[in-house]
Amino acid sequence: MIVLGLTGSIGMGKSTTAAMFRDAGIPVHDADAAVHELYSGVAAPMIEAAFPGTVNNGMVDRGKLGERVIGKPGELKRLEAIVHPLVAGIRNRFLEEAAACGAKLAVLDIPLLYETGGEKLCDCVAVVTAPAEVQRARVLARPGMTEEKFQAILAKQVPDAEKRKRADFIVDTSQGLEAARRQVDAIISQLAAG
Repeated sequence: MIVLGLTGSIGMGKSTTAAMFRDAGIPVHDADAAVHELYSGVAAPMIEAAFPGTVNNGMVDRGKLGERVIGKPGELKRLEAIVHPLVAGIRNRFLEEAAACGAKLAVLDIPLLYETGGEKLCDCVAVVTAPAEVQRARVLARPGMTEEKFQAILAKQVPDAEKRKRADFIVDTSQGLEAARRQVDAIISQLAAG
């Protein structure tokens, strides 16, 4: 089974692209969804123990947790020490199940793939991209998003140009859904053929 890493900077269309792989019958593991699941499940009491007052009714309050860890590298490392092994366990079970079902291709949707060294888990990587002005318009259209927040997020991400350089495949989402779907189908044909 080939493991394809799927990544892209904020506003590039990664979630939509991941859905296209899913629609084509390819198993997709969503790292963000795994964290969300953990925050309302098994990780909540562990996070409350490490960061008292950050869990309400069994669910991590992302706002309160963010106040405790954002801009504090030591605190962020403490949080990651709790969450990353749990996410890895979910991801490994996903890959085992996909292989057991005979999948020829599985996708790991990891937003900060290059930033966290996640490419080491993958046989190849697809980067979702769009021109900077398209990205900016998409992100600033999100509720509650400001130019300052957008710039702060970008500062934490490997630049798009660098991601594209390191990618095995590129999906340009600026030409519409059908064009992106054709690019996804071409990747699937190349990787899952046979």
